[in-house]
Amino acid sequence: MRLLVVLLGVLVAAGCAAIPTETSPIAVNPSAGNASAAAAPEPVDDIDPLTLVREFVNASANPESDYAAAKAYLTEDAKKTWNTKGAPTIIDTTFNTVPTPGVTADDKHRTVLLQGRNVGRLQLEDNSFIQLIGPLDTAIGIERDADGQWRISSPPDGVYVPLGGFQQNYRRVTLFFYSLDFSVLVPDPRWVVIAPSTSIPSRVTSLLLKGPSVGMRGAVTTAIPNGATQRRNTSEANDGALEVDLTKVGDITVQVGKQIVAQVVKSLAGVTSSRIRVMVEGQPVNDEQHEWRPADVQTGEELTTPNADLTGMLVGNGRVRQVNGDAVPGPAGAGEYQALSAAQSLDGSRLAVVSRVGDDAVRLRVGPVQEQLAEVDLRASAMTRPTWLLSGRQGEPGVEVWTVADGANVVRVIKTDRGWTANAVNASELAELGGITELRLSRDGTRVAAVVGGKLVVAAVVRDQDSAVSLRSPRHLQPSVLGNNALSVDWLAQDVLVVSTSVSAYPIAKVNIDGVRVERYNTSNLTVPVASVTAAPGRNVLAVDQSGLWSANDVGDVWRASTTKVDPGTQAFYPG
Repeated sequence: MRLLVVLLGVLVAAGCAAIPTETSPIAVNPSAGNASAAAAPEPVDDIDPLTLVREFVNASANPESDYAAAKAYLTEDAKKTWNTKGAPTIIDTTFNTVPTPGVTADDKHRTVLLQGRNVGRLQLEDNSFIQLIGPLDTAIGIERDADGQWRISSPPDGVYVPLGGFQQNYRRVTLFFYSLDFSVLVPDPRWVVIAPSTSIPSRVTSLLLKGPSVGMRGAVTTAIPNGATQRRNTSEANDGALEVDLTKVGDITVQVGKQIVAQVVKSLAGVTSSRIRVMVEGQPVNDEQHEWRPADVQTGEELTTPNADLTGMLVGNGRVRQVNGDAVPGPAGAGEYQALSAAQSLDGSRLAVVSRVGDDAVRLRVGPVQEQLAEVDLRASAMTRPTWLLSGRQGEPGVEVWTVADGANVVRVIKTDRGWTANAVNASELAELGGITELRLSRDGTRVAAVVGGKLVVAAVVRDQDSAVSLRSPRHLQPSVLGNNALSVDWLAQDVLVVSTSVSAYPIAKVNIDGVRVERYNTSNLTVPVASVTAAPGRNVLAVDQSGLWSANDVGDVWRASTTKVDPGTQAFYPG
């Protein structure tokens, strides 16, 4: 026993976690807790072909026992051939089943058209939701069985799930990975089947171990070593704690162990309220603390949340003002730069201003808020409002600010020994969708939200080892609701956007970054188009329409008029 204590002390002194590496793994059953499914109920007798197809599609939302509920609507041969192994396609909850025009029907055979609108697809590789755009129009063959009942003989190629049924049978879970400098935990939403609920923590752990979603690779990273697996299913212990036991982790430092704990605890926080034990080979990852709750881990949230005393700013009539109407001290507030738009760094100390210098020319100026702003060598006829990258340490000023020049050229301006220098960002995938009129870095720096040709788009910020930066995997969010009518966007949280539009039914909307959910803010008092919106964690949403400046705390709140008078072209902005 004394020898073991000495050895453990040596390992800790060397900076490595005291974790055994030779224990035998315990088999993991991914479907643990899944009870035998009861026989799926048969369709009601004498069901007509159109209703048969409709109920089949609704039943397809339940994936239990290889879609047994939906297979009850198929012929015996079709049950064997229906392809259920691909990624399920999510369609709008409202869909139609209609007779196929021009096809002669007889008493034993029919063809029914399934018509609707594609919404998205659940990626099998990582359980992420990818939005799809376009109509659905597929033929489904029907025939009578030996009992004279209609059954589907030619099912669609793949599984089609109505959005309402998808949300009833699947649950959104949020995994957490690190920004590339390991300063901030970043959300990465996924969807898992609800049943059986007892195995959700184990399935979430399994997804976490597989790494970031396809769309976020290169934008985030993980502290969990490649090849790590569950030694046994993540499950509740007899004392009520949730135990996560990993294997094939290898030698890790104490710091890496803490980072692994943070990822695991934050990722499981949405599916359990229990305290969490994180172990490797049956032993605690951290010798100092064996049980964890979300409040115990460092997430970097302080780096992405503006200080409470930074209440937001306005740009209008060429001047930068505080939200209360007071001019910002210095040249920017005095109107020297003829400011068109501006952005304040997350720590509040620096300002970036798009300045008009002629009828067809603008310049970007950057510097301390109350001092002269240095002009950046970047020539353009138009620029989007700037957006700041977070600094790596709390309280430090930002050293990187982005804008889009002339609707297509995404530029990041970096502070160097030679001043502020402009560097191109590879945004070819984003620019293919149209002209970029708005671009906002997420406050963790791993994503951008943009308005591109009026479309609301999210993309990953991928940073290569050679310092090249690209915007990858752009995704058009909520096309059926927002269409090409988005005007302004900002980050309410790391995984939630607020967007303003020219649509009277949705002047301001809240949209999750995977695009599954959209919520409409109260429409009272607002007049479309709402040209400017800004948001930040824990702050009221600010919006500017033709009649003035408005604020609301949440989607159900009535918009309240500000006492600060603004012109219709005014822009509001929080730090970031």
